[in-house]
Amino acid sequence: MLRVSVLRHPLAVDIALALGFLACALLLGRQRPSEGYQPLTVSGYALTVLVNLAVAARRLAPVVVTAVVCGLWAVYVAAGFWPAVNSLASLLALYTVAAERPLRAAVGCAAGVGGVWVYGGVVSPRGSMSAVVVQAVVFSAVMIRFGAAARESAARGERLAELAGQLRRERDEKARRAVVEEQTRIARELHDVTAHHVSVISLQAGLARYVLARDPDTARRALETIAATSGEALDEMRRMLTLLRAGGGAGGVDGVGVDEGGGAAPFAPVPGLRRLDEVLARVRAGGVPVELVVEGDVRPLPPGVELCAYRVVQEALTNVLKHARPASAEVRLTYRPYALELRVTDDGQGADPATVAPGTGHGLIGMRERAKLYGGAVTAARRPDGGFEVLLSLPTSGGQR
Repeated sequence: MLRVSVLRHPLAVDIALALGFLACALLLGRQRPSEGYQPLTVSGYALTVLVNLAVAARRLAPVVVTAVVCGLWAVYVAAGFWPAVNSLASLLALYTVAAERPLRAAVGCAAGVGGVWVYGGVVSPRGSMSAVVVQAVVFSAVMIRFGAAARESAARGERLAELAGQLRRERDEKARRAVVEEQTRIARELHDVTAHHVSVISLQAGLARYVLARDPDTARRALETIAATSGEALDEMRRMLTLLRAGGGAGGVDGVGVDEGGGAAPFAPVPGLRRLDEVLARVRAGGVPVELVVEGDVRPLPPGVELCAYRVVQEALTNVLKHARPASAEVRLTYRPYALELRVTDDGQGADPATVAPGTGHGLIGMRERAKLYGGAVTAARRPDGGFEVLLSLPTSGGQR
């Protein structure tokens, strides 16, 4: 593993490349040179070693390395040695400049490489100057083009890496927001379940204690109401815990979870408008007469919309129990073509404005946030003729039958 990481290091790669180029140049220099060029001597070998080993530092200082290679190559050519021996090193240095530096720097270095190439043609004992010039221009242009393509590819890679990092950060942020929203949803559900049921239990317990000696039948009915209410509260809390164990928020909409084997988990569906009678019965048992009025064409609604309406009724009537007694209440449910309207009113006179004023208390905040989730709105205010009113409006699809 250590050996592989070393070989992948850029400097290690460049050193290996320089040694490879040096080996090729030495093998080429040992061959019989073209007619008119002298064989390599000690100085020729020394210059060849310097020219090719210089490219090991090509990534550290591309322009400087190209200048050094061209200078040593020019000395090598002026000494009468065959220019082709060290031509590859100059082309590699030019490619590196084009890949690492702006185009103007690459063009300047190409002029230097081409100049040495043409100088080699001028001092050549034999050869065609036109061919030398064409080679100098074409080879330099090809190296610049390849280097520029490599630079563009590296820039695209860096940009893709930045975008990938940005996507990861956005994904993490969305996951964090999803966790916060899920925690808020669970807290709201717990508040709705416990506030209503505990309020009813508290009232019935007080009633049972008050009439226990004088009216055992009333006390017994109060205790039965406490047992039924606490059992329903436990059922709803058990349903929420089952949803959490099943993995989720998605199951909370349809009321169907997933068990460990991948099938449907058998737990009760989420509360809906069909269970409003149970809420009204508990409120009546708590001493608040309440009437349900349904208007319009009754039709099935999405489970989330029904749950929202159910919880708003539950919260509004809980506030009546806690703040407005003695009072009577009315729940008016109106099915409009493209909306569901819910109005909960009471005629209580003892409500404390500080506790029921619009915008205060977690209950009203929870109702507004829940309605906003489904594109609806909740308003809560005192009635001109006394009492309090909570109005919920939720958009629905008129085609659902």
